Amino acid sequence: MHPIIPSYIPPDFSQPGLVDAPAAEFAPAPMDGVVPVNYHGTSNYPEYIHLGAGEWLLAAESRMDAVLVLRDNVLDVVEARRVKQGDPVAVGRTENGEEGIYVHTTGFDPPTDETTDKFTFRTRGTRETPFSRSYDDLYKILRHDREHGYITWVLGPAVAFDKDSRDAMQGLIENGYCDALLAGNALATHDLEAACFRTGLGQDIYSQTLQPLGHYNHLDILNEVRQRGSIAQTIEDLNLNDGIIYACEKQQIPYVLAGSIRDDGPLPGVIADAYQAQNAMREHARKATTVIALATQLHSIAFGNMVPSYRVMDDGSVRPVFFYIVDMAEFSADKLANRGSAQAVAILTNAQDFMMNLWNNLKQ
Repeated sequence: MHPIIPSYIPPDFSQPGLVDAPAAEFAPAPMDGVVPVNYHGTSNYPEYIHLGAGEWLLAAESRMDAVLVLRDNVLDVVEARRVKQGDPVAVGRTENGEEGIYVHTTGFDPPTDETTDKFTFRTRGTRETPFSRSYDDLYKILRHDREHGYITWVLGPAVAFDKDSRDAMQGLIENGYCDALLAGNALATHDLEAACFRTGLGQDIYSQTLQPLGHYNHLDILNEVRQRGSIAQTIEDLNLNDGIIYACEKQQIPYVLAGSIRDDGPLPGVIADAYQAQNAMREHARKATTVIALATQLHSIAFGNMVPSYRVMDDGSVRPVFFYIVDMAEFSADKLANRGSAQAVAILTNAQDFMMNLWNNLKQ
C-alpha cells in the first residue's frame, strides 16, 4: 500500500466474544420496501457477519442507514426502500459479535502512542486551525488516486462565481483529478452563464462588478439550453469553450445534477426525482476513494451518508475512503459529523482559496 494510504488491520476473530460468537440470523423481508422486525441498520464502518464455523463475511460497501441482504454468500448493502419481498435481511441490534454482527471502527487507527498526554488542547479543527498538513496530505492522496482511485467532487455554485476558482476546477478536471462530479442545477447553470456572459448571477466573475441587466443572464442561458434540449448541444451551438461543465463534457467525465425545489429552469439533464438522483449519486459513492465536498452543505451531507469509510479493492485489500469537506464555517463540517460521517476531514476556508491552493500545487 502507498505510504499515504494507511494499512487496514482486520478484527482478531480469535478474541473472546468473537471466537464464540453465534452465527448471524436472517429474516425474510415481508414485502417490497419493508424490512423485518429487528433488522440490523448499517453504519459506514466495515461490518462483518458471522456465517458460522468461524467464517466472517465483510460487507464490501457498507454505508449508513441501510440493511444487509445475503445473496450467494455476498453481503449486499441495500436501502430499505429497495428491498424485495423474501430478501434475507440480517437481524440484530448489537455490534460486538453478540448476534454474529461485528462493526469494526478501528481498522485504520494509527498505532497507539503511549507518550501522548491524556489532556490536550486543540484536538479538533476550527477556524483558527492551521490546515497546512491537511493540504499536504490531500495533494499526495489526489496524486495517488489520479492513477489508482476514483476522485469524486461535490460542488456548490460558489466555485463558478469566481474566475480563478472556476479556471482551477477546469484545470483539475483536464489533468485527471476528477472522475465524477456531483452538483445541483445551480452549479451547472452559473458555470454555463460564466462561459457565455462572464458573469455569475449577474456579477463579473473576475471584478465582481454588477453588469447591466445581469440578473437576466442565468435565466437567458437556461432558456438557451432548454431550447436546444441538452447542455452538450448548447456548448457546441454557442461555441462555449471554458469552464467546469465544458471540461466534463470535453473529458467525458460523468456528472450528476440533482434538482431541488429552489431551481430555476431547470437545465435539461437535471434529475428532478430525488430518489432517482440518489440512485445516480450512489453509483459514484460505490466507486469513490476520495471525495471533496466544497461549499455545499446539504449536498455534502447527503453524499456523506452514501459513502462508506472504506473500500474493498479488486485485489481484496481494504483502504480508507478519504472525505474532505471544505467550507467557510465549522457548521457544515460539524453537521456532517453529527450525521455519522465522523471520518470527514474539514478544511475551513473559502472556495477560491481552496481551489487555488490545489491547482497551484497539482498543475503540471
